[in-house]
Amino acid sequence: MSMTFGVSSSVTLLFDFWDVHGPAGMVLSVFVVLLLTVFYEVLKVWRVWLGRSSKLAPPHCPEAASLPSHSDTISVLESSPSESSLTPMASHPPVSNTRNSWLLHCIQTVLHMLQVSLGYMLMLCVMSYNTWIFLGVIVGSVLGYFISFPLLGQT
Repeated sequence: MSMTFGVSSSVTLLFDFWDVHGPAGMVLSVFVVLLLTVFYEVLKVWRVWLGRSSKLAPPHCPEAASLPSHSDTISVLESSPSESSLTPMASHPPVSNTRNSWLLHCIQTVLHMLQVSLGYMLMLCVMSYNTWIFLGVIVGSVLGYFISFPLLGQT
């Protein structure tokens, strides 16, 4: 197997059954690889968006709204003769919030697994050293980033 890029319409990608012979098969394969790369980029941005939205979500605990903010607590404590009497008690998060965080963690774990698997598959496609497949991955990455990156600003 040659370890240099070549322009050919004959290549085997990932599996034995994905054996490409001819220009029509190469165009279809490049299109499939391009779509997989777009999905990889969207998946990457979706994971970041999920992480951001979970951190920005307001607490669901009713006691949290009545607690002073950290800066208010510091200013009150600095002007108080007895710091220990004014220190707010930490409240335990409700069980539903813990379940939601575990569900979010499980979802992000599955998405990470998909992203890593898809990334390695795309790497193996590039390692076929076919110029057309390589260009399909590059164009798919650019297109996926162009489509999905504006979604990050909408949190």
